[in-house]
Amino acid sequence: MSTGSMSARTACDVIVIGGGAAGMMAALQAAWAGASVTLLEKNEKLGKKLYITGKGRCNVTNVAELDEFFASVPRNPRFLNAALRQFTHEDTTATLDMLGMPTKVERGGRVFPVSDKASDVTRALARGMKDAGVQVCLNTEVARVARGEDGLLAVRLAQGGTLLSPCVIVATGGVSYPSTGSTGDGYRFARDNGHTVTPLRASLVGLTMEEKWPTLLQGLSLKNVRVSARVGKKKIFDELGEMLFTHFGVSGPLILSLSSHLPEDFSQAAVTLDMKPALTDEQVDLRLQREFAQNARKQLSSVFVELMPARMGPVFATLCGLSADAPVSQITREQRQTIGHMLKALPLRVTGTRPIEEAIVTRGGVDVTEITPGTMMSRKTEGLYFAGEVLDVDAHTGGFNLQIAFSTGALAGKSAAERALSWQ
Repeated sequence: MSTGSMSARTACDVIVIGGGAAGMMAALQAAWAGASVTLLEKNEKLGKKLYITGKGRCNVTNVAELDEFFASVPRNPRFLNAALRQFTHEDTTATLDMLGMPTKVERGGRVFPVSDKASDVTRALARGMKDAGVQVCLNTEVARVARGEDGLLAVRLAQGGTLLSPCVIVATGGVSYPSTGSTGDGYRFARDNGHTVTPLRASLVGLTMEEKWPTLLQGLSLKNVRVSARVGKKKIFDELGEMLFTHFGVSGPLILSLSSHLPEDFSQAAVTLDMKPALTDEQVDLRLQREFAQNARKQLSSVFVELMPARMGPVFATLCGLSADAPVSQITREQRQTIGHMLKALPLRVTGTRPIEEAIVTRGGVDVTEITPGTMMSRKTEGLYFAGEVLDVDAHTGGFNLQIAFSTGALAGKSAAERALSWQ
């Protein structure tokens, strides 16, 4: 495995740009299909973003059935139909297992390495590429991809030199976590070859809020709550799970998923928090009546401590226009109903997202209508393929995004190898 740069004018069957999940899988599958493969990675090591996924444990895939998988992909899910069918989550785990990295299934169908080490995923894929004869060139940045001579594509290196190949796979990631090397290079390559790049935004990211009260609850986690969002009369999000209050607003699994559904104009979305999703409005009111009757001589805080974390009580009372120290006996019917309404639909006035640099994935990318879904090849430039986060496809947390990377990478690799070998 080479770690130096390539300056000579050389050629191979398939060139892969990017050594992340999609790029490594593409290179591996192309080599297994019989092609000679060169992978170019501008970082000093492979899989830099993989090291931080799943909080360092690397949630490699999800065992969800295809319909459930599609439901976890807010944009362009059907584009992935061919890729997900030809390289399934079973294929991902079987490949990793064959490469010496067994996996395990956890809550929510999430799949992790048995070792709980993200580094083992990268090591397994790197080992597989080495055994398959892939030439890996680290510290090698690509400046441009253009049409070359005799139908070949020319990959021009930033440090000088040009590589020629009939097939080039762009798997450079998005613009989230730029410290891992995801600085949007692939979007430039796409535009240079006539592709449309849809607007790039943060996805799977914390949300900022208009009010300051969430900051008073910084670090508080709410479990088994429901977050919903509407634009006009249309419900765009409705899920049960866990959320977290932070110094900037809200975060946690529910909020990260919500971020991938919100419109560009956040003021259009009405987001609410249901802290008692197992109860109807009527049941909540009956519960309050019972609690008030049992605590008639106490303060309102005595009731709230039975309904929510203690830290939240005083803040929640203020949001209801009340004091947590108010005597329960003095709470009117209308005030009780306000409390019940806020328990079921507490407004979360979202104003925006945290910076895209903090996002888990990029929303937007290479327009998938310009990509052939059965091969991942460009409809604009023959022999040019795209895979992974560079495409305008993103999903919820839970292993879905990595499976998309592996599936699109595998399809691009196999397709490129078939084309390159027949092109000869």
